Formats: sequence, structure tokens, C-alpha cells
Amino acid sequence: MYKTIQLEKFDRSAVLRLNRPDAMNAMDAVMMQELTACFEHLKQESAIQVLLIQGEGKVFSAGGDIKAMLDAENIFDIDEVMGYLSRMVEAYYTLPMITIASIHGASAGLGFSLALGADIVIAEEDSKLAMNFIGIGLVPDGGGHFFMAERLGTMKAKQIIWQGELLTAKKALALGLIDYIADPGTGLAMADQMIGQLLASPILAMIETKQLLHAQKLPTLQAVLQGEAAAQSRMRKTADHKEGIEAFVAKRPPKFEGK
Repeated sequence: MYKTIQLEKFDRSAVLRLNRPDAMNAMDAVMMQELTACFEHLKQESAIQVLLIQGEGKVFSAGGDIKAMLDAENIFDIDEVMGYLSRMVEAYYTLPMITIASIHGASAGLGFSLALGADIVIAEEDSKLAMNFIGIGLVPDGGGHFFMAERLGTMKAKQIIWQGELLTAKKALALGLIDYIADPGTGLAMADQMIGQLLASPILAMIETKQLLHAQKLPTLQAVLQGEAAAQSRMRKTADHKEGIEAFVAKRPPKFEGK
């Protein structure tokens, strides 16, 4: 059914796997479209009360597909992709179920935005986490501004986004970006245990609480997604973005000039 993701359903839970392991689960336009279709499908699955999101292979997700970004002149393409992305995030945020992201290896850029959008975030202790759009002269997308501000507050979110620091799981936990740390190799076991606990809880009331709180914040998320799409289109046209991409490919430090 899907090319870049896998969905497995159980009685009251489901597992969604990002499935581009050879590309470190980088999120291209096809994956965004498939995630959107998957989330919109799950919204109709009233029996599913918990969704676990994980990555196949060595990492959760390395973020957006850099290969697609290399075509910096293709402005129409980025606008189209941002449209897919906004629809995907809104469908994700409004899922009538508890969502868990289980991170292993790395979660960066758009992949980190996806993880932060979950209700519960688990990261294995040796994971590396980064909201690192700044390194290629871009702004966070995938609702990254919204989810960072929700967890950190505006002032701290700005600092973390501007720094683009590679965070350890321990530092991310201390900041409040993630909720639990698992020993290396045990993230999925912790997630499975958590799913069992949730399904043995008054989960209908929990889902109602989620929906009430998310309905209150949905207009803000929609405004952020619209703003991210416009800002990303502008940033893609800058000399700094071109330099950031070229430096990334050449594995050298970038020389930004504010242009």
C-alpha cells in the first residue's frame, strides 16, 4: 500500500514505521504524502487508541531529503512540498488517539519536528537530536516552531533553534524536549510497555483531554504552518541557504554573509 512507510494495526493500537532505511528515513515528498494519507486514514479508525511511530534501520529520521534541497532554484517544488507538509502535520496533530514517538540513533530537522509532535517522546540514551535547519540557512518546518515553543516556551525555543545544537538524550530530557530515556536498544520495549499501560488506563478520557487542548491550539498551529511555508520559500532563495547546502555537501564549515 505504501512505499516509504509501513502501518501495522492491532486491536486497539497501531505501529507506523518510517521505511527508507537506506536514506536514513529522510522525508521526501512521497513520504510526506504517504504520512498524510496514513494519518487521515487513522482518523477514521475509531478502534485505534494508541499510535507508535518509529524508524526502520539505524535511525528514527535524519530529517528532510537533502538531495531534493540541492535544486535550490525550484521554488514551485518547495511550495508544493510545504503544502504536503502542512496537511500532514495538521492531520497528525488532530489524531484522536495517543501518539508515541520512539527515537533511536538520530532524529534531526523535520524528523525531530515529527517526533516532537507526538504526545509522548521516548529516546534511547545514545540518540542524537537536533533542530538543525539553521545549518543550511533554513527555518524549522513541519510545525517545528510550534512544537518547540509548546515544550520550551518562546524564548528558549528561539535559542535552541538558533543554535542548531546536536543534543544528547539527557540534555533533551533536561530541557523538556523529550519525556523518557531508554537504555540503548530498549526504546521499543519501553514503548510497548507504555502502550500496555495506556490501554489499561481510562484512555477515552485521556483522548478527550488531548482533543480539547489541541482544538484550542489548532488555529495557532495552522498559522505557524502557513508562516513556515512562506518563510521557507523565502529562505530557499537566499545566498546563505545555497552556501549552507554547498558546505554540507563539501563537508566544510559554511561562510554565511546574511544575504
